[in-house]
Order: sequence, then C-alpha cells, then structure tokens
Amino acid sequence: MAISASKTGDAWDNTKKYIEAGALEHARSLEPKGADPHKAAMIGDTIEDPLKNTSGPSLNILIKLKAVDSMPQHQQ
Repeated sequence: MAISASKTGDAWDNTKKYIEAGALEHARSLEPKGADPHKAAMIGDTIEDPLKNTSGPSLNILIKLKAVDSMPQHQQ
C-alpha cells in the first residue's frame, strides 16, 4: 500500500506542475492558474503531500530492513 500511496502522491504532484508550467499545448488548454483545472490540482496537492511524505520514508526503512534481514546468518 505504501508503494501505491507514494506513486499516487507523485502523480498528483506532477499533474499540478504540468498545469502550472503550461509548456505543452494540452497544458495551455487547461487554462491558467485560478481556473477549475488548477483549483482541482491544488486540492490534489493537499492530498499528495501526506501521501508522498509519509510513505516514502517508510519505504526506505522497509527496504533497508529487508536487505539486512535477507543476509545469511554467517555474514551478520
């Protein structure tokens, strides 16, 4: 579940950046800051921060723990 939460948070963050950048034709068609697509992306931003900032560090700890746990006994 942590992997899913982390990736969901990243996707929401990238969506907001995509709309704000307006670099591509499709992004420009979504209207500028303050328009409904940008407002929706900002709501997503309040959701994505906790998803990214809590699940990412917990995944890091889990990966390190599994690496230590998977070592053969004679190497510990």
